Amino acid sequence: MKTCTPHRPAAGETVRQLADELWEAVSAADEYAATDMVLHALDDGVAPESVLLDVVASVQGKVGEEWAANRLTVAQEHAATAINERAVAALSVHPAARTTPDLGRITVACVDGEWHALPARLLAEVLKLRGWHVDYLGAQVPAPHLIAHLHRTDTDVVALSSSIAARLPTAHAAITACQAVGVPVLAGGAAFGPDGRYARLLGADAWAPDARAAADRLARAPLPRPLPDHQPIDDLPHLEDQEYTLVSHSRPTLVRSVFTALEDAFPAMRTYSEAQREHTAEDLAHIVEFLATALYLGDEDLFTRFLTWTAQILTARGVPAHSLPPALSILARELKDFPRATRTLEHGIDALTPQHPLTAGKPA
Repeated sequence: MKTCTPHRPAAGETVRQLADELWEAVSAADEYAATDMVLHALDDGVAPESVLLDVVASVQGKVGEEWAANRLTVAQEHAATAINERAVAALSVHPAARTTPDLGRITVACVDGEWHALPARLLAEVLKLRGWHVDYLGAQVPAPHLIAHLHRTDTDVVALSSSIAARLPTAHAAITACQAVGVPVLAGGAAFGPDGRYARLLGADAWAPDARAAADRLARAPLPRPLPDHQPIDDLPHLEDQEYTLVSHSRPTLVRSVFTALEDAFPAMRTYSEAQREHTAEDLAHIVEFLATALYLGDEDLFTRFLTWTAQILTARGVPAHSLPPALSILARELKDFPRATRTLEHGIDALTPQHPLTAGKPA
């Protein structure tokens, strides 16, 4: 076996055809067709890295888009993701993908609470193809377990993945913990922002937008060794006001209070089915969670982007998005003694309904 050098992607027409075939397979929940397609592509000489990133990752992106547009159910999205994971597993043991590691050792893991493991798995496989010894730890890795692994291994870099922005406070703790034991962190995944702004804000040693870029970055030069005695508060001094901590810890109480107030304001909610009530409570919990994350980062725009996305998801599912501003108004009243939280909520309401009474007439 030998190390696989970086390959150019397969020709555009070949990639499109393979992606179409894989999409048909995952849409039909046909695991055998999906794995056969991947293995045949490798047999035909298509570079393994191109199959991973130009085919599997591309199809997984479409899975997410179709779910967001309400053309796939949650169950269908989960099944499609599982089939893509099986396709990656099949690729990893094909002779074309077997390598001898000679570049160093990397630990690839998802932050605690992050269940979207496929992006991290794709990165792990690409790094193996490039000649790295990879310890792939999978989804939802608590920071103490990650650090225990680093103590047992001679790891050069931790590649930390997160897809959901609400996991960024946890990611920050993991980044700081890894750096405290002298291991630099490469951050990646949608949670860190399309331009990596949150990776930089949280003190990661490097950031990459995707697996290919991550492998290229690691090939250019070693990551710098972390500074000693670095603390999370060094990155985010605004946390001294305790708003994030108080809002985060009060999440169950806030959800109950807002839910009760919404029932009083909209008596029709009392006729909701049990499933509708559960979905409403879940939506409120997500709102409070992302508000807390925005407070942690000191970034009101993160909360606004979440609200805009949520409105689009609700609309695609036939749920009126105009229910969001009243819920935010009630939450703002509950948090009236928290200036940053109130300002963030007002900013979100303004983005959804510019003339909403809570923000109408306020100076820009």
